[in-house]
Amino acid sequence: MFPGSPLRQKGKIAELALGYGGSVGALKAMGALDMGLSEDDLQPLVNAWRSANPNIVRFWWAVDRAAMTAVKDRTVTETHGIRFSYQSGMLFITLPSGRRLAYVKPRIGENQFGSPCVTYEGVGGTKKWERLDTYGPKLVENVVQATSRDILSYAMRTLRHCAIVMHVHDEIVIEADRRLSAESLRQQMSRTPPWAKGLLLRADGFETEFYKKD
Repeated sequence: MFPGSPLRQKGKIAELALGYGGSVGALKAMGALDMGLSEDDLQPLVNAWRSANPNIVRFWWAVDRAAMTAVKDRTVTETHGIRFSYQSGMLFITLPSGRRLAYVKPRIGENQFGSPCVTYEGVGGTKKWERLDTYGPKLVENVVQATSRDILSYAMRTLRHCAIVMHVHDEIVIEADRRLSAESLRQQMSRTPPWAKGLLLRADGFETEFYKKD
């Protein structure tokens, strides 16, 4: 989809809203109705996205089953190279990098729809410590965002010889000598971590006198 295309922003909203289990409500929350979509367009868009991305949908529910089993049986499960384990009153999700995510005092509860789900203790929307519920797509979001962080961290270590000023989400800002080309930095950032064999990475970059969005 080309930059400037009227469909690009709509496609981006659909990807962000639906990629982690969102449905009509998520599309509305991200401004789909303000972009020219009608109420009648939303559910067909959800259905079309899920039909076009069956592997992602299967991944959601494989993670959901693995987490539920780990908590319910207090055992170790694994799916798609991600390990789930119950240990010392915690649910741990071990990422491909080996780093672990922790969920405090997990147990099987019931969600707002009356279905069983994993619950844990954490800081909720009220900024208070409370029992929260989660499910496959939300856990996948945690895994994906954490793995993205690990990939960026690997790139920063690869570029440790450079003067890294800061990083913003998936960007690294480097203060460099003019003789250092952006292309050489792109190549180094595109290196695949040894724990992510088969992952295809590509980096873009540009040179500027001051920080700005490209």
